Amino acid sequence: MITSKIIANGILRAVIVLVSVALFLYFLYQIQSVLIYLIIALILTLIGNPILDFFKRRLKFNHTFATITTLLLFILIIAGFVMMFIPLILSQGQNLSLLNTAEIEKSIIQLINQISIFLESHQIDSSRILKEADITSKINFNLIPNFLNVIFGTISSFGMGLASVLFITFFFLKDRLLFILGAKKIIPDSHEDQILNSLEKINHLLSRYFIGLLIQLFIVFLSYIIVLLIFGIPNSIVIAFLCAVLNIIPYIGPLIASILAAILTMISNLGSDFQSEILPTTLYVLLGFWIVQIIDNNVSQPIIFSKSVSSHPLEIFLVILMAGFLFGILGMIVAVPLYTILKVIGKEFFPENKIIQLLTKNI
Repeated sequence: MITSKIIANGILRAVIVLVSVALFLYFLYQIQSVLIYLIIALILTLIGNPILDFFKRRLKFNHTFATITTLLLFILIIAGFVMMFIPLILSQGQNLSLLNTAEIEKSIIQLINQISIFLESHQIDSSRILKEADITSKINFNLIPNFLNVIFGTISSFGMGLASVLFITFFFLKDRLLFILGAKKIIPDSHEDQILNSLEKINHLLSRYFIGLLIQLFIVFLSYIIVLLIFGIPNSIVIAFLCAVLNIIPYIGPLIASILAAILTMISNLGSDFQSEILPTTLYVLLGFWIVQIIDNNVSQPIIFSKSVSSHPLEIFLVILMAGFLFGILGMIVAVPLYTILKVIGKEFFPENKIIQLLTKNI
């Protein structure tokens, strides 16, 4: 028989659980910077593991010296990136007036006026079209400045926390065997082999994935710069950088990058004749970007998203699509690593399941 005391105890337990969850989430929110440092350090560790193994196996370095060398390599790459690209991107970003909302609004309105003149010269009633579309009221002129500021803010924050990230990465690389031994003591003996095998496979697959992703972004970045330089677009480095960063978002990112490149190309050429210079140049840039994206989609991405994580391209496409519908852009970004982790766990713990056998036959 259910008494009032039992109901009261149940309500009390539920309240305690909810309060505990709320406090835990609030705690995570308060230490979000630390969590970001841990995530970045974990990604660097996954990228650094193959390099560390190379130093140990091929160059016969001891473990500590191989760890220090790997970390020094990261520092040199980061320092080189900062010294070579960040000043150029910052200066070109200022020249492009991307950090000034008023300037970009003025430029876009001027561009719309030029498009109106072009349409009217071809007997198209642009004033009616623009009035019905009400474009200027729908455009968020803060979008591009905010996007740039987020990127620069992230770089700045990463610079402030760089020492912390590298410190954490050093111990992740150096003491990974200690972490494994510690995990052995915590996890149940009945599942020890399965969990350790899962961790080893996840580490191997994600290491390949993140290294491949960095190479892909760098290739796309260089390809975009070449396209923009061929057609003499001012501020080519910052435009290529922004568009390459968007490539982190699978499938949708390149489409957004093309639209952004078209807008920034037209803004960069304001003052020129729209029909004879701005429009043809923008179309040429779009064509060049589409060629880069076709090559990337058919060469780079299948290698990274398929071979690096041992999954079929259609399988990866469907996973990214579902993650996008459920969790938006963030879901699309983390879909492949998370799906890879779930596949490895499924193979280790449910090897007899026919669906899992089909999905994990290449792992």
